[in-house]
Amino acid sequence: MPRTAKKTKAQKEEPIVLRPLSDHEKLMQEKFSESIVNQSDLVDRLSVQLFTLELAVPGLFATVVKLIGGDKTIVVMNAAFFITFGCWIVALLLTLIAVIPRDWNVNPSILKQDPEKMSEGLGVEDFFRKSAEYKRWLVIASSVLFFAGIVSAIFTAMGKLP
Repeated sequence: MPRTAKKTKAQKEEPIVLRPLSDHEKLMQEKFSESIVNQSDLVDRLSVQLFTLELAVPGLFATVVKLIGGDKTIVVMNAAFFITFGCWIVALLLTLIAVIPRDWNVNPSILKQDPEKMSEGLGVEDFFRKSAEYKRWLVIASSVLFFAGIVSAIFTAMGKLP
């Protein structure tokens, strides 16, 4: 068993020398704090753009079908059709959920909550991280479903009215 050196009383009481933060270090800390706070806003802006795209693509899809096939063209309601629009609708709903504000239990007097006490309320920093993470996963799921809908749209069949 290795021996550890014992500290003397004089070594324990030795003061720690600190220096004030430089302007550069203060700026770096401020920018770090700003990045944590702004993450949720970035995801919100992305969600709004994604929402616009999710509304436009189904209309664009219908327009392309009419342009390619003419006035008497119909889209056959096969499995690909239902998968396409099902994915698009669920993606749209997930994006809406991401944008709609959610209530969080936050204790404003705590900066960072002990992980074992999260049920008592989030700290301020925890709130910014958790809200951004919550929105991020909704937007990722929405994007995957939206892309799956686009891929599925390739397999929709078109027919002509008699």
